[in-house]
This record gives sequence, C-alpha cells and structure tokens, in this order.
Amino acid sequence: MTFSAVDIITTKRDGGELTDEAIEWMLNAYVAGSVADEQVSALLMAIFFQGLTPRELAHWTDVMIASGERLDLSSLSRPTVDKHSTGGVGDKISLILTPLVAACGAAMPQLSGRGLGHTGGTLDKLESIPGWRAQLSNEEALAQLEEIGAVICAAGPGLAPVDRKLYALRDVTGTVESIPLISSSIMSKKIAEGTQALVLDVKVGRGAFIKTIERARELATTMVALGTSHGVATVAQLTSMNQPLGVAVGNALEVLESVDVLRGAGPEDVRELTLSLARTMLGLVGIDVDPATKLDDGTAYEVYCAMIAAQGGDPGADLFPAAHHHVVTAPHDGIVQSVDALGVGVAAWRLGAGRARKEDPVSAGAGVKCLVREGDYVVAHQPIFELYADDEEHLERGMATIANAVTLGEHPAPVEPILIERIGA
Repeated sequence: MTFSAVDIITTKRDGGELTDEAIEWMLNAYVAGSVADEQVSALLMAIFFQGLTPRELAHWTDVMIASGERLDLSSLSRPTVDKHSTGGVGDKISLILTPLVAACGAAMPQLSGRGLGHTGGTLDKLESIPGWRAQLSNEEALAQLEEIGAVICAAGPGLAPVDRKLYALRDVTGTVESIPLISSSIMSKKIAEGTQALVLDVKVGRGAFIKTIERARELATTMVALGTSHGVATVAQLTSMNQPLGVAVGNALEVLESVDVLRGAGPEDVRELTLSLARTMLGLVGIDVDPATKLDDGTAYEVYCAMIAAQGGDPGADLFPAAHHHVVTAPHDGIVQSVDALGVGVAAWRLGAGRARKEDPVSAGAGVKCLVREGDYVVAHQPIFELYADDEEHLERGMATIANAVTLGEHPAPVEPILIERIGA
C-alpha cells in the first residue's frame, strides 16, 4: 500500500489516529531515504502537540525495534536485568550498579551513551580510565556477560537504527520533550537489547530532564506499559534530582567516587540509590541476595575490576582532577536551602566535563566537587564547591556559572527523600 507523507502529517496534525500501516510506511520510508527530514520533522512536531494513542505508540515502538537487530541473551547461564536512567547531575550509578548486580548472580548488559549539555554520560566517565574501550561486538559483549556478568558498552549501530535518525531530528526541532517520543526511543533500544527485566530510574527535579512529578509519573507509566507489553518485566522508580547525586560531578571524579562506593564507603545518597535499584532489579529476576553485603565485602569491587580489565582498561590506574583548581566559599553563615543541580551541572559542562554537541571532546579531569548538601549549616568562608579545569579560561567559565548554585537561609531546610515513588510490579 502506498501512502502520502503529507496525508500522514496532516492526519496527526489535526488530531487523527494513524493506522499501523501508515506508521510502518512512514518510518520505513524514512530509513530508506524516500521521505525527507523536513517531512518527518513536521510529523514529530505534530506528535509533540497531539501525542500518540497507546495503540499508535505500541506500534511505533514495534517498528523502531524491527528496524534493526535484536540481541539474543538466551544462551547466558544467568538471568538478565538492566537499568536505564533518564539522566541527572552526578549520576554515576551505572558504574556501581552493573558490577554489583553481577556480583549478586545476575547478568547486566548496560548499553550506555555519552553526555550532552549538563548531564554526564556513562561512556565519557569510563573513558577517563586509560585503555578502556566502549565499542564491543555482540560476541564480545555476550562472552563478557557469561564470564563476568557485567558489561558497560556503547549500543551498536544495528540496534533500533531508526531511533538514531529520529533522535537527531528531535534534538534540532524542539521535540525532545515529547513523552511518546522519549518513551519509544528509550524502550525500543532496551527491548531490542534482549534483557528479561528492566528497572527505570526516572529523575525529576531542577537538574533532571523532567521537572515535575506529574510529568515524571506519566513518562514512567508509559515506559512501564511498553516494556510489560513486550514481555520485559519493567518497574520504574521516580527519584529526586533537585540537588546533585553524591559529591563528584565530572568524568574521572565520578569514577573515583564510584570506586569508593564499591569499596563500601562513598556518599550515603549514592549508596542508598544504588542499593534501592539493585534490590528492585534482583527481585524482578528472583535472586534473593542482599546487595549491601556485596558492597561491604569487596565482591562488587572485584567484579568492577574484572569488567574494566576485560574492556582493556586499567582498574588500578591513578585518576586525577584537572590541574587548575578553585574553591568557592560561603558568602555568610546560614543553612543550605538548596544546591541547584542544574547550576552545578552547567558549571561542570563549562569547566570542560560536558559537551554542547555530540562530536565535542570532553575533559577527563574537569568537574565539580559539591562539599555541602541541603540542610547543612555553613559558616562564612567555608568551602562549598571545588572546581577543576584544564585551563584558566574554562575555570573562569565554571566560576561564573556556579556563583548562585547554593542558596543559604536562616531556617532549617527540609531534606527530600531520594526515592519518591515506584511504578510497576
């Protein structure tokens, strides 16, 4: 059956419902190059305003999955479970969670990405380790999962390739925030990955992509429904991202902090969130192990070292902050009312830890250490941030950005829980 791209665009623009055949034709024709970027951009904008019905979204996602290969993890001797985070400031959880879940007896195929803007990317963090490589073949990833139980690597180009094209368009057409488009983008790759179970860490707050509980709940509910309908046991956790997660924000800085947690120490909020996600993941695949024991006895750290070494990295290599350093101090006495995660994330980006475009390089050692948390009492001239950059120009950019990231007041500040809500089984 032959369709008209213009008819499909106007149907959705006017609030109509697209047939399965129209969705298949449009996406497949786009991949084949017979539908122009301009026309798909118009359709994405129509979806941004009109949304997709549950049936449309399910089939849209099906077509995205079918556009590429699906990994087959059925040969593995361990149950498989994965985690996806919608991104935040200081979110280094995958670096800890992947070897921890493996240490408990599951296999975790963590296909990760790079940072853009104020949120960091897992691959950028691990690439601060000398020799570590992100690109693995499917065969290499499967062998590592069987032997070690843990792999963090880049998604191959064969996994949901239509998503790669759609995401690039969304990024330049102001349609990134569409919940149906976010959901299909995330879930098409995770379903194609072949894992049995999935836990979604949906960040909400100042430093998150989603700012309100209502929108976060809508996104989480939509993704859980997609995963469940495709046979993947899926649970979402809504977690707070008003202040940065942990102390370190930046690539090598976050690796160092992750190692601290893997050795049974590190910031309490990072440990708490890691264990919460791990317990949910292990519950989904029927493993009755307390993950806290694997952090405290060093088992998770041993798996981490094996995972890094298997991908060419040196887990014992010394990692250092960038050479240019500045300490930001409190202007007066007070109680910390807020530590703005967005402000800290943007500062780390300006210092060189992030990128404005996907092709931009990042600095391994640049970043921010957040020395205070909401609710802390500070005195005038007490250090509240440490900034690191490769040169004075980047350092000055970070200093200018972070100036107002902490708000002080006279009254006690409420301390928010990290885990806000759980959605799904």
